Amino acid sequence: MPDLNRVAKRMYNIHPNAMRLVVGEEIDGTFTLESAEFFQTDFQAEGGLDGDDAVYRFATTEHNDAVVVGRQRPGEDGWTMIGEVETVERVDATDA
Repeated sequence: MPDLNRVAKRMYNIHPNAMRLVVGEEIDGTFTLESAEFFQTDFQAEGGLDGDDAVYRFATTEHNDAVVVGRQRPGEDGWTMIGEVETVERVDATDA
């Protein structure tokens, strides 16, 4: 059985606490996940970025080599792919 994606595993372990994510070159901010779950090795999560009213979805790729991120802004019908999660860090209460 393949291993779990290390980025997804870290996100899952930090959830429901706040985490700092770097997503490609576009986003570096504090996220809170509303839900996070594994289906065997596939990861899915949904949450938000502090200061942004969009909804973000996270999922591992087909070969489990990355966690990709989609964003849906209020009033939009679909999702926009915005990149891959590059880094995940726990946000301590003193950092928030």
